[in-house]
Amino acid sequence: MRRRNALLGRLVPALFASAAGLLASEPQDFRFVVRQGGEVIVDLELSSPGSDWSKPGREAALVNLTVDSKPPQHVMTFAGETPHSYAVFLGRLPRGPHRLRVERNDVHSAQGSGLKIQAVRFREIPDRDPYSSALAHAPVLYARPSTIGRFSDIPLSAYCEKITENGRPLLQYTVIFSNEDGGTSTRALMARWGRTTDIEYLYRYWLDTGEATMQTRDHKEAPFRGMYADGRHPLLIPSTQNNMVSDEGTSSVRFQLAPRLVDLSQRSRESIMDEQAVTYRVMAQELEREGKVRPFGVVDGEKISDVRNYFYIEAHAVGRDAALAVRIRRTGEDVWRSSHLGRTDFAISRDGWFRTTVELPPGTAPDRIGAIGVECLFVKDTRPGKADAASGSCRLEAVTRSFFLDRNYKPGIDLWRLSSPLEIPAGELRVLYKGE
Repeated sequence: MRRRNALLGRLVPALFASAAGLLASEPQDFRFVVRQGGEVIVDLELSSPGSDWSKPGREAALVNLTVDSKPPQHVMTFAGETPHSYAVFLGRLPRGPHRLRVERNDVHSAQGSGLKIQAVRFREIPDRDPYSSALAHAPVLYARPSTIGRFSDIPLSAYCEKITENGRPLLQYTVIFSNEDGGTSTRALMARWGRTTDIEYLYRYWLDTGEATMQTRDHKEAPFRGMYADGRHPLLIPSTQNNMVSDEGTSSVRFQLAPRLVDLSQRSRESIMDEQAVTYRVMAQELEREGKVRPFGVVDGEKISDVRNYFYIEAHAVGRDAALAVRIRRTGEDVWRSSHLGRTDFAISRDGWFRTTVELPPGTAPDRIGAIGVECLFVKDTRPGKADAASGSCRLEAVTRSFFLDRNYKPGIDLWRLSSPLEIPAGELRVLYKGE
């Protein structure tokens, strides 16, 4: 048996090579061998001929994945005709040979979207691997029923952080959704978060006790009391329009995104999108398809202009009875455009790492940015028991990223960084960059 497994292991790469560029009009089977027993990831390099996430009826193909007799899971080919690697976990598998079946889901795929399998690669993650615990507790996420067949609010990627809270180590799992059908307005998302994707932590697992919680309606944390797949993967389903989750219920579409293990102590959550630039393109295409895009310089409800018109800034700040906004003036102009659009409720009022954007005229090149200023706005603390403050301040610790998206929606080179902390009293604006 050992000799047979070794032979199968040597044959697997050849099977992958023969699958490259395969148009999958029929189910395709891929056989692989698990050598030690444990969690397994499959990296599927897929494309979807005819697909365009911005076009109704051509959004994407949904792919069924079935391992042996396990319940099927799914992959949404949101990258369209461009080959893209989709990493999903297959769960904990015993030693020995296994079979993965890959097929187009004819019920929930867009009519004009095909499926092409470029390559299939398996990764066995042994228990001794540092990544093993993060993978072992990764959530299984059912699609919200109202999104199935609508190609909306889909999970694009997942990541896991190993953090400490009150001296206790835990794993926190976050999913980046393509959009949200409810919650923060589109204009406010660009002002306060620097994107229109929805980035939500869904599940937390405490390593010392095995205790688990989830983020539920109204962003409240509640104990997880639901079911598990393979004994450790929690089953979750979005239960609100802004993708808060529940441990009750299922749907016909199930995602098992393999989370990346990341450290966000020195950067924002949005930086994960920079590393997977296709997320910006999908974000823009979903806005277009859902009619949320307007021409530059026009006010039309909560719509925004082309996301490539915006200048993106990442910074770390701490406020005291204050909120922060960014202003930009173009070379040769006397107009200052702001991130918060003149609304205090659109300014950055949270401490820590953040992203924001400033909308500029189409085609603005980095060398047309004449000045960048940071404004500190007084914000009264209305929480019970809080005394009225006479003033406030913003401490800008650092600016680490500042860029436009290029024509392909990829983050461009950084224009400006700030490494020395700066204290700004409420009511003042400091010009920190001069390009003229």
